[in-house]
Amino acid sequence: MKLSVPNFVRTTTFRLAVVHAVMFTVFTLGLLVYVYHSTAGYLRRQSIAELDGEVQALAAAFNSGGMARLNQSVIERSSVPGPFFYVLLDAEGEKISGDFAAIPDNIPVQGSVETNFDYQTIDRFGEPQLRAANGIIIRLPNQASLMVAYDLGTRTDIADRVTRTIWTALPIGLAMSLIGGLIISRSAARRAEQLTRTTEGVMSGDLTRRAPVVGSGDEFDRLSERLNAMLDRLEHLMLTARHAGDAIAHDLRSPLTRLRNRLEAGLRDSEENEQTATVEKAIDEVDNILRTFNAIMNLSKIQAGNASRFEHIDVTGLLEELAELFEPAAEFEGLAFSSEIETDLSLEGDRTLIAQAISNLMDNALKYTQEGGALTLRGRMTRKGDLEISVTDTGPGIPAEDRERATKRFVRLEASRTQAGNGLGLAMVTAIAALHNGQLVLGDGPGEQPNPGLRAALVFSI
Repeated sequence: MKLSVPNFVRTTTFRLAVVHAVMFTVFTLGLLVYVYHSTAGYLRRQSIAELDGEVQALAAAFNSGGMARLNQSVIERSSVPGPFFYVLLDAEGEKISGDFAAIPDNIPVQGSVETNFDYQTIDRFGEPQLRAANGIIIRLPNQASLMVAYDLGTRTDIADRVTRTIWTALPIGLAMSLIGGLIISRSAARRAEQLTRTTEGVMSGDLTRRAPVVGSGDEFDRLSERLNAMLDRLEHLMLTARHAGDAIAHDLRSPLTRLRNRLEAGLRDSEENEQTATVEKAIDEVDNILRTFNAIMNLSKIQAGNASRFEHIDVTGLLEELAELFEPAAEFEGLAFSSEIETDLSLEGDRTLIAQAISNLMDNALKYTQEGGALTLRGRMTRKGDLEISVTDTGPGIPAEDRERATKRFVRLEASRTQAGNGLGLAMVTAIAALHNGQLVLGDGPGEQPNPGLRAALVFSI
């Protein structure tokens, strides 16, 4: 039977946890080796150094006073309790003085040699005890032998204790690192699985699914926040596309129906003049349809940033040209037109797009302001240092609750849609403003109910 491996074991987080455990174990092992070297190793080095010092002192006594002086020094040192043992033998190997009756058999012919041996002593309970010792045996110039040794019991006990501590701490450290790694891995895998379920829900068509944010502020929370923002944007775009499709179908149904009826009527007409008029009207309807699709394409290009040719724009001159262009149109509609344009206004941007945005605002003002009303074109620098271009009219205005919606694609607040248009004018203005690091701000105009008017302002950060 094939064993099933838990999902979290195959995750990257679990592998990282295992790597963390291995690194922690290596670090712990290295630390314990260092501790051993710093304790038991230090004691050994210190003991050997003291042993060498003791041997050198006795050698100096021999050099200064011969065997008599050396024997006296050995007797004096042996009589004082201490960590060292002494044995002095003559040239025939007979004991002269010291703590032991004999020394190990590995006496050098000349020079010195280090040796380890066992010796028997009585413990504090009166029982015989075998202990280990380490010493140095030297052959004196007169063929006598001298051994200086020290007991290894204390150092061995410390070394054993340190060794036991190392072998106890090492598996504990390994177990703790693995447990910690598993806990971290399970937690990270659980968060990743939540994100996976969210994406799977969205892929299945549920655009309301959102990734959980637990409030810890970690990378998973930041990823969830970014993912949720993306899903909000995606849901908004899907709703916009759905609404756009409905709006396009609604806006094109009437002209296409009229186009079909006129062509059908033209086929029934026998008079050449009437057929010509039918074809001309059909061409007008096709032109209106093409204008709608061209507006959609232009808006898409602007929002993608593909339609910009930035240069230095003389905004004052541009506004004066537009004021001169729209003043006759306002008078023809029976509207009072005025302009208030400050001098030396300039902006880095696309002159054609800026002109189109202002023209769209002017067209809306002309379209919705009743005869006898007024509209004003202004250009000025605000106290904050922003460039503001505004169009103010005395038409019906836009209710505050509908102003944000009015800047979306294909949104027409006139439910009957009797006015000409495709619902892309303010959406186009908003896109152009965003492309130039600006925004479209809609507010109340100077009129009174039922015609409060509208103030549409393009505000650019300079």
